Amino acid sequence: MKTQSGDKSRYVLDSTAFLNMFEEETGADTVQELLERANRGEIFVFVSFVTFTEVFYITIRRKGEEEGLGRMALMEALAVTRIESSEELSLKAGSLKALYRISFADAWVAATAMFYDAILVHKDPEFEQLEDKVKVLKLPYKPKGDLHIR
Repeated sequence: MKTQSGDKSRYVLDSTAFLNMFEEETGADTVQELLERANRGEIFVFVSFVTFTEVFYITIRRKGEEEGLGRMALMEALAVTRIESSEELSLKAGSLKALYRISFADAWVAATAMFYDAILVHKDPEFEQLEDKVKVLKLPYKPKGDLHIR
C-alpha cells in the first residue's frame, strides 16, 4: 500500500515510542505531537497488534498488571489504527526475521511500516539495519545497558 500524492502522512509507532511517552522520557513530546495530529485527522498512525502485547508485558514487568491494563485502555482510546495479523504481513515479517537479526516483534512492526509506506517511530537500535528498507523517525536512545526488556 503506497502513499499517493496528497495523502496524509503515515506513521507506525513501535512499543519503544509508547514506552517513551508513558515514561516521559526525552522525545516523549514527539510521540505526543504525532498522536495529537492523528486525533485532529492530520496524519494516520498505525500500531501493530504486537506493539500492544509488548507494551502490556513490559509494563507488567516494570509497574504491575494494573498499570499495564491502564496503558492498554489508553492505547485503545487513541486515534490510531490497530493492525492485526494478515497473510501478507506474516510473509513480510517472516522474511525480515529470516534475513535480519531482529526480534520477532520488531519484524512485525517493520513489516507494518513497509506495508503501509509509513514512517517507523522508535528508539530501538535493532531497526538501524533496516533503514534502507523503511523510513524511520528515531527518538533519543537510552544510554547502553538501559534498553527495554525483551
